[in-house]
Amino acid sequence: MPEPAGRPVPAVTPERVLAGLALLVPIVATLWVSSYDKSDPAVAGVPFFYWYQLLWVPVSAVFTVAAYLLITRDEKARKAARKGGAR
Repeated sequence: MPEPAGRPVPAVTPERVLAGLALLVPIVATLWVSSYDKSDPAVAGVPFFYWYQLLWVPVSAVFTVAAYLLITRDEKARKAARKGGAR
């Protein structure tokens, strides 16, 4: 198979690592139950256990969007590197 034009594209880039970490943070935060298995502090009468989990719904969306933007940026850079353009 011929070598693509431009410089070689590394398989692991900082953008991909950061995207992976951005997706991992909400998973770890919600699966580590002992960190939020308590009732205080309550917010508007809702125990911490519940509002903490509900807070992670929009926070997870933010992390997912960040991961998407990082991967999109990395794909554009890969495409440019394959065509011989600068990053």
